[in-house]
Amino acid sequence: MRGPARGAALAVDSGGSGLRAVLVPCGGPPSAATAPLTSGEPVRIGPRGIDAGHLLEQLLPMARQLLSNAGGAEVRAVAIGAAGLASLGDGLRAGLPAALARELGIRRVALVADAVTAYTGALGARPGAVIAAGTGLIALGTDLRRWRRADGWGHLLGDCGSGAWIGRAGLEAALRAHDGRPGGSAALLARAEAVFGPVTGLPGKLYPRTDRPAVLASFAPEVAACTADDPVAALILAAAARHMAESAAAVCPASGEPRVALTGGLFRLGDPLLVPLREELVRLLPQAHQVPAEGDPLHGAARIALALANDTLELPYDEQLLHVATE
Repeated sequence: MRGPARGAALAVDSGGSGLRAVLVPCGGPPSAATAPLTSGEPVRIGPRGIDAGHLLEQLLPMARQLLSNAGGAEVRAVAIGAAGLASLGDGLRAGLPAALARELGIRRVALVADAVTAYTGALGARPGAVIAAGTGLIALGTDLRRWRRADGWGHLLGDCGSGAWIGRAGLEAALRAHDGRPGGSAALLARAEAVFGPVTGLPGKLYPRTDRPAVLASFAPEVAACTADDPVAALILAAAARHMAESAAAVCPASGEPRVALTGGLFRLGDPLLVPLREELVRLLPQAHQVPAEGDPLHGAARIALALANDTLELPYDEQLLHVATE
């Protein structure tokens, strides 16, 4: 294996709020990355999945600006972490590597599911499991031979314990209180009406929305705020913690001393969620070490891009989750 490559690596994170991109010197750590450039516009999803042309349209000017700022460094590799890559990424895998070679001269390309960049940002190339939780939720684990995933099926079929799941459970408890059914919460009913108005109008405000998961998730902090005084809210957070830990246990290596980390905006809910989650992880994964996440998905993309540039990539290849194209 040869020594570190000269030049730079390009790292990209494509998510619900748009693109973020950084350039990292191949001889340095991921923390040596430039300040990120951002697009502020999510990549479109079309009939053929993720729109490769729209991604390229946003990425090329950002990449050229980063290269200009760095004095025209040669880009040895790029890693692009993209939400939805596993199920919607056929167009990216088919056309993006050739386009990047043509436009930027980059001949080493890693197309990476956002769950993998979240994992790599949190743990690097180490065995373990990561729970990535925001509006949705997915758990990803590896023994460095293969990837295992659990949940991530969206708010209608899964994402159990996610922000959307917590928010929906909280609104259901509010509606139960409104109806006089068991399991209702007067506290959550009051919170729901303060946020959304009379709950009789909730279906009309929620069902037509194309961003229903985000609307549901917006109520999760209200549920967390009620846990100290409302047992129904506390039970919802405890159930969310149990679902998360079950997903982590499904993907975590059974042998060795794996690490478990948490990443994503949902964990900003703090102790109402983290305390029961840590207890559930101890119960279900007594062999695992709970560690703080080292970085975010963009940090993970930078780690992968550097490893690809320097011939040191140790993460398992997977056609859907970690697709690598080289010259």
